[in-house]
Amino acid sequence: QVKVEESGGDLVQAGGSLRLSCTTSGLPMDGYAMGWFRQAPGKEREAVSCLGRSHKSQYYADSVKGRFTISIDDAKNTLYLEMNSLKPEDTAMYYCTYASCNPSRPVAQSLFNYWGQGTQVTVSS
Repeated sequence: QVKVEESGGDLVQAGGSLRLSCTTSGLPMDGYAMGWFRQAPGKEREAVSCLGRSHKSQYYADSVKGRFTISIDDAKNTLYLEMNSLKPEDTAMYYCTYASCNPSRPVAQSLFNYWGQGTQVTVSS
């Protein structure tokens, strides 16, 4: 059974920073592209960032480019999303999952539809 668990969300002021973490069990991230997604209330889930299958190529939605950084520690089987210069519009539940990356929008699509509970990021103005 594959499980995904996200953590690190919090309430921060605009301009602040957060680092989200994601771990999986039952299926190592090694060899798979991994993506971060977010869903704000009343909106559809959107792709935020994707890390290619070799865990080198990075893809970002225009809305977060230059502010967010995706990375991975394969030894720890942990995916990260470093978020800087946070804006109120970044407020959402954030999820990670196995993905396929795209150079254009959307930058990621879920590969197996394995989803965790997500981690809430709230940015106050």
